[in-house]
Amino acid sequence: MKVTEHIKNANGKTLFSFEIIPPQKGSSIEDLYSNIDPLMEFNPPFIDVTTSREEYIYIERDNGLIDRKITRMRPGTVGICASLQHKYNVDTVPHVLCGGFTKEETEYMLIDCQYLGIENVVALRGDAMKEEKYFRPTKGGHTYASELVAQIFSLNKGEYLHDAVENLTGKEFCIGVAGYPEKHMEAPSLNYDLKWLKAKVDAGADYVVTQMFFDNQKFFEFVEKAREMGITVPIIPGIKPIATKRHLQLLPHVFKIDLPEDLIDAVTACKDNKAVRQVGVEWAIQQSKELLDYGVPVLHYYSMGKSDNIKAVASAIF
Repeated sequence: MKVTEHIKNANGKTLFSFEIIPPQKGSSIEDLYSNIDPLMEFNPPFIDVTTSREEYIYIERDNGLIDRKITRMRPGTVGICASLQHKYNVDTVPHVLCGGFTKEETEYMLIDCQYLGIENVVALRGDAMKEEKYFRPTKGGHTYASELVAQIFSLNKGEYLHDAVENLTGKEFCIGVAGYPEKHMEAPSLNYDLKWLKAKVDAGADYVVTQMFFDNQKFFEFVEKAREMGITVPIIPGIKPIATKRHLQLLPHVFKIDLPEDLIDAVTACKDNKAVRQVGVEWAIQQSKELLDYGVPVLHYYSMGKSDNIKAVASAIF
């Protein structure tokens, strides 16, 4: 079932969902299951699965020279989606990236998803590679997420890259895109960023899921501005409980977000990470309650490979 259908069928009730990252190459999928199992009691209608960009590794030869090879340390997104659908009877949402994929590779991935009964995708530009300061499009790939959305939307109509299919059978993809309550790190202003979000919706996006944020007021203002701009699709807030003191530096650095002073003070006062996790859970619970009162369609949690704090939050909300 499509994400938008789940939202419609909920009749105004806020749903629970979460996002996972694939395990590193060579790891067992059982570790992933062990983190998902505790969250299934909250009946998530769908689970997001991220897609990692390629990265360089350096291998030393016998003669002392260094070879640079390109690889993916967390492959298997589509396979994991299929496994989760089979194991848990839940819809899954693979992330589809511009970066690292040609248009043809994207089409092949989407066809695999069709065969596996995957009806939802999130279309993202993706980040720059670790060695790059700015995003650089893959040769033969898309530069902007709006272009990726347009490709998926065209495929929904039976229009493939090099031909068209008449009397197309099967279900169309429901397309999610990213929104940034504190604007994308490369956007000069929030209004400018919202214009790009509108372009993604106009290209065929069905819903928006936001980057993590810790100040609900910024989300409320983001939604208000989006509606004023004519963006009418569902907007799903993304939430992440802080878990370590290192997050005070890491999250603003990686995601270009601000943390409220009250949260900073509470985390700073903690003697260890166990106490930090409790602060993070309590903050996320309060965030979730306010968002629930606001009437968001889904509360979407970023698990980052661990589920104990997400379960603690969900137990207080659902």
